[in-house]
Amino acid sequence: MKTMILASLALAGLAVAAPTMAADAQIEAPIHQFIDAFDKGDMKTAGAAFLPSVTIIDEVPPHYWSGPNAFAAWGADLGKDAKAGGLSDMSVTLGKVTDEIVSGSDAYVVIEATFAFKQKSGAMREPAHMNYALKKTAAGWKIAGWAWSGTPPVPVRK
Repeated sequence: MKTMILASLALAGLAVAAPTMAADAQIEAPIHQFIDAFDKGDMKTAGAAFLPSVTIIDEVPPHYWSGPNAFAAWGADLGKDAKAGGLSDMSVTLGKVTDEIVSGSDAYVVIEATFAFKQKSGAMREPAHMNYALKKTAAGWKIAGWAWSGTPPVPVRK
C-alpha cells in the first residue's frame, strides 16, 4: 500500500512539473502570419514571423536549412523545385491544432495543413502536419523552426 501511495505522489509531482497545454492565439499568430503571407506570395511579411536564425525541414531538396539566411534559401529552393516540377498556384491551408505545449518562453505547436497546387494544370493536394518550435521575444512569439510532415500528393477529384 505504501508503494502505491508513493508511486501516486511521484506521478502527481511529474504532472505538476510538465509543460502546460494551451490554445493561445498569440502563440499561433506567427504561424498564421507566415502561412497567410506565403499564400499571398509576400515572402517579406512571411519572413517577419521568424527569429533571425531559423531551422526548416521540408520535402523540397535539399530538405534542411538552418541559420540567418535559412528562410530566404528555403523560399528560393521551393521556387526552383516548383518550376522544375511544373507547380503553380501553391497555397497552404491550416487545419486543427493537434498539439500545443508552452514551457515558459518556448512553445511547440503541431497543426494540420494541406498543401494545394496545380501541377501541369491538374489540381493536387497534399495533407500534412506542420510542427513548429516558437520562442517568446520582446516583440512577441516568433518561429524558431518548423518541419513539414506530408504524405504523397493526390489529384483533387471533381
